Amino acid sequence: MIFPSSPSTGRSTDVLRHAVLLACVGLTAAASFAQDRSEAATTAIPLTLNVAVSQALDQHPRLRAAQRGLEASEGVLLQSRARPNPELSYSQEDTRSTTRTSTVQLNQMLEIGGKRSARMRVAEKGREVAQAELGAERANLVADVRMAFMGLLAAQQRSALASQTLDIARSAREAAGKRVAAGKAAPLEENRARVAESGAQLEQAQAQAALRVARQQMQTFLGDTTSAFGEAQGALDALPAVPDALVLRERLEQAPSLLQARSTLEQSRATADLESAKRVPDPTVSLGVKRAQEMARNQIVFGVSIPLPLLDSNRGNQLQALRLADQAEDRLLTTRLALQAQLYAAREALESSRNQAMQLSSQVLPTAQAAYEAASKGFALGKFSYLEVLDAQRSWFEVRTQYLEQLLATHRAAADIDRLLGISSGQ
Repeated sequence: MIFPSSPSTGRSTDVLRHAVLLACVGLTAAASFAQDRSEAATTAIPLTLNVAVSQALDQHPRLRAAQRGLEASEGVLLQSRARPNPELSYSQEDTRSTTRTSTVQLNQMLEIGGKRSARMRVAEKGREVAQAELGAERANLVADVRMAFMGLLAAQQRSALASQTLDIARSAREAAGKRVAAGKAAPLEENRARVAESGAQLEQAQAQAALRVARQQMQTFLGDTTSAFGEAQGALDALPAVPDALVLRERLEQAPSLLQARSTLEQSRATADLESAKRVPDPTVSLGVKRAQEMARNQIVFGVSIPLPLLDSNRGNQLQALRLADQAEDRLLTTRLALQAQLYAAREALESSRNQAMQLSSQVLPTAQAAYEAASKGFALGKFSYLEVLDAQRSWFEVRTQYLEQLLATHRAAADIDRLLGISSGQ
C-alpha cells in the first residue's frame, strides 16, 4: 500500500530536506577542517599519561616558579648565618700637624641573647614553607595533567561515539528510504530519519570541537606548543580503587597544605623568639690606636658601648610576632578541618561515581544496547515504527554518554584525593 502525500506534507518535506541540505554543507566544511587536524595528530607519537606527567614536570613554568621560590629561600638561609660586619672608624683632634691627635679604631658588634640562632631558625622554617609549596604545586600540576589527559580520553571516545551514532542514523535513514520506496511506510518516516541523521551530524561536529579543545588544553601542560602529539592512549574505564578511610587519616598529616601551615606556624614561633631576643641589647667592642703628635707616641684605645633600651624595648614587634604565631596556629587547625572535609567529600564522590559507572557498564548499557538492536531488527521487519527505533537509539546514546561522564567523575575524584594528599606520581 502506498501512502499519498498531501500538499502540506509536501511543503514540510521540502523544508526538512532544505534544512538537512544546509546542515550537511556546513558540517562537511567543519569535518574537513577536523580531518586535517586529526591527520596531523595521527602522524605524531601517541601520548600516555606517564609521558604527559613527566613532560609537564620538566617544562611547565608553574613548577619552575615554585622551584625558584625554594632557591630564594636558600639565599635567605645563607644570609641568616652571616655575622655583623666590623666597622673601621677614624677621628682627629686639632688640625695643626704638631699638636693633632689621630685615632684609628675597629668596632665590632657582638650578637648576644641567641639572636643569630633564632634568625637561622626563622630562615630554616621559611625554607620548609617553600618546600611545602613546591610539593603542593607539584601535586596540583600532576592532578591537573591527569584530569586533562582523562578529559582527552573521554573526548576521543565521545567523538568515536558520535561517529558511530552518525553511522547508525545514516543506516536507519537508508532503511527508511527503502521502506518508503517499497510502499511500506509513509514519506514522513523517511523525513524523520533524515532529521535524526542531521542531528547526529551536529553531535559529531560538537564532539570533534570538544576533542580539539581537549587537545589544546593538554598541549598547554606539555609546555612545548610547537610539537604536536598523537592520540592519547589509556584505559579510561580502568577505575581507581576507593582508598580506605583509615589510610586517608594516616596520610592526612603529610598533606602539602598541612605541612605548609605547620611550617608557617613554626616560622612564626621562631620569629617571636627572635623578637624576644632583640630585647637584649648587643654590645659593641672597640679596639684601636691613638697617635698624639705632640707626645710623639702611640696609645692603645679600647672601649665598649651598650645601647640602653630606655625608649625602644621592641615590645611592639614582640607582641605582633606573638599574635601572628597565634594566628598561624588557628590557621593550622582550620586547614586540618578543611582538609578532612575535602578528603571525605572526594572519597564519597569517588565511591559514588565508581559504583554508578560499574552499574552502568554491567547492567544499563547492555540493556539499552539490546533494546536498540531489537528495535532495529523489528523496524527492518516492519514490526516497529521508526519512532520506537529513534527512542531506543537516543536512550542508548544517552546511557553511553552518562557512562563516560561517570568515568570522568571517578578519575576527577581520585585526582582530587591525590592533589590533597600531595601524591605526584602518574598512573
